[in-house]
Amino acid sequence: MTGTPESAQTPTARTGKPKTVLVTGATGYIGGRLVPRLLEAGHKVKVLVRTPAKIAGVPWLEDVEVIQSSLDDGETLRTALESVDVLYYLVHSMAAGAGFESKEKEMAQIAAQAAAGAGVARIVYLGGLHPANAELSTHMRSREAVGRVFLDSAVDAIVFQAGVVIGSGSASFEMIRHLSETLPLMPAPSWVRNKIEAIAVRDVLHYLVGAASLEGPINRTFDIGCRQVLSYAGMMQEYAAEAGLPHRVVLALPIPAPKLAGMWVALTTPIPLSMSLPLVESLQHDAVSREHDIDAYIPPPEGGLTPYRGAVALALGKERDGQVETTWASAGADADPLPSDPDWAGHRVYLDERTYSSPVDPKYVWTIIEGIGGRNGWYSLPLAWRVRGWLDKLTGGAGLLRGRRHPHLLAEGEVVDWWRAERIDRGRLLRLRAEMRAPGRAWLELSVEPEGTGSRYRQRAIFFPKGLSGRLYWLAVLPFHSLIFPAMSRNITAAAKDLQDLESEPARHTA
Repeated sequence: MTGTPESAQTPTARTGKPKTVLVTGATGYIGGRLVPRLLEAGHKVKVLVRTPAKIAGVPWLEDVEVIQSSLDDGETLRTALESVDVLYYLVHSMAAGAGFESKEKEMAQIAAQAAAGAGVARIVYLGGLHPANAELSTHMRSREAVGRVFLDSAVDAIVFQAGVVIGSGSASFEMIRHLSETLPLMPAPSWVRNKIEAIAVRDVLHYLVGAASLEGPINRTFDIGCRQVLSYAGMMQEYAAEAGLPHRVVLALPIPAPKLAGMWVALTTPIPLSMSLPLVESLQHDAVSREHDIDAYIPPPEGGLTPYRGAVALALGKERDGQVETTWASAGADADPLPSDPDWAGHRVYLDERTYSSPVDPKYVWTIIEGIGGRNGWYSLPLAWRVRGWLDKLTGGAGLLRGRRHPHLLAEGEVVDWWRAERIDRGRLLRLRAEMRAPGRAWLELSVEPEGTGSRYRQRAIFFPKGLSGRLYWLAVLPFHSLIFPAMSRNITAAAKDLQDLESEPARHTA
């Protein structure tokens, strides 16, 4: 993909004048990190989201204007773009199926037309790095087509083309990390020898923020990367070295096997099959920058671009320190919230409810509740949870490997293993909505309230079955629930007591 020839050849001066920008995809991995950096740069920010609840817990919420709409709604989008200087289009679905490409292209055309009608000065899009004149995968082909829609529109466009993005919580990083940690000797398809130029997420954000401040017509693509070319096998070996693991031996077999590799990735990493297949397919070709023209428009970050291993070190450090801003699972699928209890009337609902009273202060029980899942576990029969997670993975579900963004803090909309935080009443209630494969809709609700000088812990598993298969499913899991849920309520309360005792220990010694 190339841009408009003449007007794009001469670099233009940057200006510090603040802009008004609209960010789509603000619930996603890149968009959720871009918004606060645009604010730091002095820009006025609007965000367009289908479900505002997904950004209810972000620290920048009060500093932006939130517009609830879908990119299918051209009229609302045009209204939202009034007086906007720059539109950031950071939406790309990992869905598949018939009509996927045409749907992506149609949404881009709606956005381009709305931007032109509202007088927007520029559209900024993040696409994928790919070779010229190659037969691309469906998703890479779709990204190229979306970029072309913007370059051919009446609005000036900057289309960045990036390869593997390395950062804490990114899908590409999680895929490399889990594959590298799974086996010291790894038979792999032939594409692990392909050449790849990665880029740190901080450098992607540097270029995206810089694009808002470029004046004059640009209308072209820019290849962006760390300027260090490795094979995918080399990236796994470099990860292992940075993570302190023994050297990984990757045996490249003379077969591409993208579908088989996608299934293996889905089973051994947190990435679900719906995402692992397009990710693996995008690795079938070399992904290396063909030009570095961006240097004449947006200078590299102070201190230079981050090398691959430096990006890995930063990502590992962020995870270790609990400073992961967003994850690949940030966006998630839309789903109906749990109806209130009175609305259950007339519906078939299965319920497993447990309560447990203890002398523990409610604040310690809440600390355990908010930190549930991920490396902290589920406080009952870990093997049973792991088996259910693997079964979910085998059927194309999320499984238990997604973990959580922060080990102790949780915000609405965030992922917790195969759940998503649907509602948080800080200090009182956490409601998790299931994203596992099941014939029905499920929630897990954990709450605590004061009771005398202690607390009362309440736990509810709620299931709305779908047809006969849903009813049979509930009957099949009942024996496991009778073991898991009572132990879970006891162990959560016991963990809260241990925490309370630990915190009171220094006070006793001081006394």
